[in-house]
Amino acid sequence: MTLPVVAIDNLEFTVSSWLWPFASERRAEIDGHFAGRNTGKVQLWNGRILLARDCRIVGGALTGTCFETDYASFIAWRDWGFPDPGIVNCFAMGALKSADGAFLLGVMAPHTANAGAVYFAAGTPDPSDIVDGRLDLAGSVTREVAEETGLTTADYAAVAGWHAVLAGPRIALMKTLAASVPADALQRKMRDHLAREAKPELSDIRIVRGPDDFDRAMPPFVIAYLDHCFRQPAS
Repeated sequence: MTLPVVAIDNLEFTVSSWLWPFASERRAEIDGHFAGRNTGKVQLWNGRILLARDCRIVGGALTGTCFETDYASFIAWRDWGFPDPGIVNCFAMGALKSADGAFLLGVMAPHTANAGAVYFAAGTPDPSDIVDGRLDLAGSVTREVAEETGLTTADYAAVAGWHAVLAGPRIALMKTLAASVPADALQRKMRDHLAREAKPELSDIRIVRGPDDFDRAMPPFVIAYLDHCFRQPAS
């Protein structure tokens, strides 16, 4: 089943001090599960992150309320099949598009929680993304792209608006980042950045020029967005 892709003009996420019952009521189970995930190459940091509830799309605006929790609780909720249906993982991805119309995606490194997955630079929102009491997902995109690929706002122009891919308990918010150079040049620059990093989050950079380049390692929400883009009439 194809996931819906919805054009979004505005994001309005407020932040509350709400305490997540799932995180407190299943604390011992969560801690045990997280300890089990931290084995071998994977070493996860149990930092603070933001999830959302009461999400609505009305008149081109996506609204919701964010709350803070720990990464271990998020991982358990995700791995256990999203047992609290009122909660949403709403995150932003930088959909980097080259001057020749291709998209560039990263391959997650073996030491990360999503090793081997292929998708755009992204990260679960955290308290550093809160600006004046609201969630700044555009700022989150800028930060994650810089951290993972080495590219800055000097390398691309952020296109106005978003595309929300509605994937049940996940809402992937895609921000198109239009670069002025071809895909091959962008890939070289990003790979050079990875080579200089002591422990990069990405192990490689992939170029996607059309549906023939789709990969099973791409999450369904990434494929849905790419398919939506490649089906649009050429401008």
